[in-house]
Amino acid sequence: MSGFYTKEITMKAVVLIPARIGSTRFPAKMLAEINGKALICRTYEAAVNTGLFADVIVVTDSDEIQQEVESIGGKVLRSQKEHESGTDRIAEVAPAVDADVVINIQGDEPFIKKEPLQKLLDLFKDEEVVAASLVLETKDVDTINNPNKVKVLLKSDMNAIYFSRSAVPYKRDETIDHTYYIHIGIYAFRKEALIKFAAWPPSPLEVIEKLECNRFIDYGMPIKMAITEHTSIAVDMPDDIAKAEDYLEQQKEKHQ
Repeated sequence: MSGFYTKEITMKAVVLIPARIGSTRFPAKMLAEINGKALICRTYEAAVNTGLFADVIVVTDSDEIQQEVESIGGKVLRSQKEHESGTDRIAEVAPAVDADVVINIQGDEPFIKKEPLQKLLDLFKDEEVVAASLVLETKDVDTINNPNKVKVLLKSDMNAIYFSRSAVPYKRDETIDHTYYIHIGIYAFRKEALIKFAAWPPSPLEVIEKLECNRFIDYGMPIKMAITEHTSIAVDMPDDIAKAEDYLEQQKEKHQ
């Protein structure tokens, strides 16, 4: 067996879930209950249940979130500073975490599955990959024009060129058939790259689009993207709680 594969077998991957108590659009979102269980707890358990990771840890600034996660036996690390993004929050504690690769799963992803996370981890078999994320293919016009659905421009090597809330590329000729790539906001980093990323101040493209992923672009860190077919119900607004509960009911009926 070659040294390359031996190294990959021993690669230690850890999930850090950033979870803040403040949210402009949905105050205390992480504590909102989906069928009686807090959103952050469902996300934590979904990550654990993939069986892919050496550890899963919630990173929070909140006593209430810490208590909720610990009530189900979950692990918590406390962040002490104000942060521009969830990635910055997990980077604060990353130096103390024993990991080769760190996966950032947003706290509002209660139904994350194994398949997309396995795809992320597989990218790190290439030693040149330092950061990675996921995209979903679409031709749906409403999705493409929705500013809450982030579009990604990709090079032929699947490295990201740019992340935008606008419909990029712009179709000057509407008859052209083009597939757009929608960003799935799960990141993976080699630990050293995560710490480096967070040491950079917010970049111009990041600030104007309000998208932390553009910091990679502005500072020249390549971010490798993988295509997934996984679609998730992220909880962004209060109305999404009902959608999440409907999804749980559908899953329950499917397995009866």
